[in-house]
Amino acid sequence: MRENFQNIDAKKLEIVHEIKSAYDEGKISLEEARKSLKDRVQHLAPYEIAIIEQEMVEETEDECIKEDIQAMLEVFQDVLVTKDQELPENHPISCYRRENAKMKELLLSVEDLVQYPLIKNQWLELYEELLKFKIHLSRKQNQLYPVLEKKGFTRPTTTMWTLDDFIRDEIAECYNLLLEDKEEEFIGKQAELVADVRDLMDKEENILYPTSLEMINEEEFRYMAEGDQEIGFAYISVQADKSGNSASASSSASASTAGAPLSGLSSAPGFAEELAGLLGKYGFNNKEEKLNVSTGQLTLEQINLIYQHMPVDLSYVDENELVCFYTDTKHRVFPRSKNVIGRDVKNCHPKASVHIVEEIIKKFRSGEQDKAEFWINKPDLFIYIIYYAVRDENGKFRGVLEMMQDCTHIRSLQGSQTLLTWEQQEKGESKETSEDEDKRDGSETSEDVGNKESAGSLGNEGNRESTGSLTAGKLTEITEDTLLKDILEADPNVKTLLFRLSDRFKALNTPLARIMMPKATVKIMSERAEVDLDTLLRELREYFKL
Repeated sequence: MRENFQNIDAKKLEIVHEIKSAYDEGKISLEEARKSLKDRVQHLAPYEIAIIEQEMVEETEDECIKEDIQAMLEVFQDVLVTKDQELPENHPISCYRRENAKMKELLLSVEDLVQYPLIKNQWLELYEELLKFKIHLSRKQNQLYPVLEKKGFTRPTTTMWTLDDFIRDEIAECYNLLLEDKEEEFIGKQAELVADVRDLMDKEENILYPTSLEMINEEEFRYMAEGDQEIGFAYISVQADKSGNSASASSSASASTAGAPLSGLSSAPGFAEELAGLLGKYGFNNKEEKLNVSTGQLTLEQINLIYQHMPVDLSYVDENELVCFYTDTKHRVFPRSKNVIGRDVKNCHPKASVHIVEEIIKKFRSGEQDKAEFWINKPDLFIYIIYYAVRDENGKFRGVLEMMQDCTHIRSLQGSQTLLTWEQQEKGESKETSEDEDKRDGSETSEDVGNKESAGSLGNEGNRESTGSLTAGKLTEITEDTLLKDILEADPNVKTLLFRLSDRFKALNTPLARIMMPKATVKIMSERAEVDLDTLLRELREYFKL
């Protein structure tokens, strides 16, 4: 890790570690520790604390949760030198800080509400906002930590990840207590929750972010910003930088790039171009030239298109346990970012599940097992996950292939369908005769099932009463209270309009949408996609000619 910094004073770091350890063990008082640091050290940068923690402190279980950041700052307050580095608003670190600023406002609201008799709807509204903080945590884990890890700063991935998950679960636990009307237990946990979240943000802002700014260069931040757009943001709006010329703003939301950390290639063009560049080193220079694959011939463009249109998510980890590839599909079940490419697969998981990853690889490598299955079964959602051992023609272990699929619709299918029907029809186009025949038989077509899936897929809204905007499958009016499920039932193709208005509406294509948006009215759509309500209403009314 030290190689990322210039003029590191090793003796100074040893002195700081010695004094801090003596204080932690109770051998010297706080005043003595401060005086000793001031006399012997004079000044200390946040990244120097990070180096000490990384290289000179023995790693312990849940150390990030146990570390009292405020106590540490009290010890170093006379010598710690911080600087408020001016950053553009859309810089990745600025985005983290902006999200923290909003979370601090929400925590003040928690402290205010807890003083009064509990009104459930007020708390539900507040906690729906608090739950969004998991996007902030997910972006850190998938974007920031991998870059630091590649530079030798592995403590965030092995310890702070644990704290991230602890905070995420703590917020979810409180929310569930609220839903279950366990009011006394819920109120009793609020002070602890506020303290824990503030502790996490203090660790981020005093150590993690300053260290990141010292270790990560401008080009790496620009590359990181592209993946940030894929995962999304909590509370803030971040516009993609279409120019791609500056690290100061988020660049294109496209995540088609396979990942420069592994290949060493430019991040700009995409998977096919990167692969073409790699093959070019070996004399292959035409991306339109056919490649001999095991059962045919394909160009690089065709290979890329096939991967992008697969109805399942694929990820590949090689025999060295490094993540090499994932399919960049629009329907992706869980977040992925290109910063996972070239990363040790064990560091892509929280500590609590690393032992499972290690066991799967061990069994696959030894030949004891060839596949491992998992599934997630929740109301209105069924996710199937399977891992396969990849072996060459000689039986040698060459890695692990992960396949993940949202099987909710598949599990809902009944009977047989042998006639051609289309899931979506153009506006005003008549239905096929085969569909009419099926309906006369009392059966449902794939379009019926598909529309029910789209319309009732957001949380538990399948049983929610209509607002009265929908009559005989047609919208009669659109107000801020009109349900999204009614809009989609009237015309599923309206998604195209929504995607044009905001990239955030693309979450409608993910299977988790039915859990993420349990109260999807036009007003809520406006707020969460950060599209002006009047604009959204006008566009929808024009689309439906109302």
